[in-house]
Amino acid sequence: MTRPRAPVALFWGEDDFLLREAALTSLGALRPTEVDAEEWQGGELQDLATPSLFGDARALLVTDCRSLSKDAVTELAVYLASPDPAAPLLLACTVAERGKPPAALLKLVEAVGEVRHVQVARKDLEPFLVARATAAGLELTPPGAKALVETLGNDVGELAEALDQLASAFAGQRIGPQQVRGQFRGLGEQQTWDLCDKAFGKDLPGAMRSLRSLEESGDDALKVLGGIASRLRDLIRVRSLPDRLPPGEVAKRAGLRFDWQARRYRQQAGNFTLEDLVDIHVRVTEADRSLKSGGTGDVVMPALIATIAGP
Repeated sequence: MTRPRAPVALFWGEDDFLLREAALTSLGALRPTEVDAEEWQGGELQDLATPSLFGDARALLVTDCRSLSKDAVTELAVYLASPDPAAPLLLACTVAERGKPPAALLKLVEAVGEVRHVQVARKDLEPFLVARATAAGLELTPPGAKALVETLGNDVGELAEALDQLASAFAGQRIGPQQVRGQFRGLGEQQTWDLCDKAFGKDLPGAMRSLRSLEESGDDALKVLGGIASRLRDLIRVRSLPDRLPPGEVAKRAGLRFDWQARRYRQQAGNFTLEDLVDIHVRVTEADRSLKSGGTGDVVMPALIATIAGP
């Protein structure tokens, strides 16, 4: 006799925003209890299976399932041997590029439920943004979508939040590259911003290319150094905050304008210890002193960027 499929699903892929969104969409209007795998206490599944006193439907969404402890996986195995047929259990597992979910977790879910790979390939990102904007009643042109990706990068969560900002700023308007760059000027559009992204993202070749572009465009080295110092101060504030704070709270405490900045800065700050960032601050101060004492930007700045972006 074939075992009936239970309302259990494992969503896996490289982008945690897409995974959570796919899981929530699968539930329709039902809102689940959400638990981060690292904060698993035990008993969450018992709560899921216990009928509500008021007859409310229940659902549980567990995120970052690569972080599930052995005890948590054992608890899942016991539950999935006889899952509640009326209470959806959704598991979201973020993997590295070309990675796979843990084999033990796959085996458990495949036996009773659904496994779904959730992904937007880079070549499909711009059409995805246009379609998402259209569904939200926003007229984003294909060149506008391209400008958005060029300005903010490939992080789907950041791009989705940017669409919300564009919808608020340009309600009822056709949105192309001009509107995108106007909304986000002073951010991704600036070459100094790009330099900081690459340097603190540990992309040494890319950072050096950005630095050469700035030099060729005649940007003052002290002005560029000021941009680096500003980014560094933001990263130090972000690195000092607890890791488990949501992006909105990180942005608020660090004095950032957008949640997507908090996500990006948290990734960049994660490349360094707090002591590393403080040491870089010392190097920035030394570079400032050197430039003001007659040092040339073509000597001082490459050395600083190599210190930040190098191994």
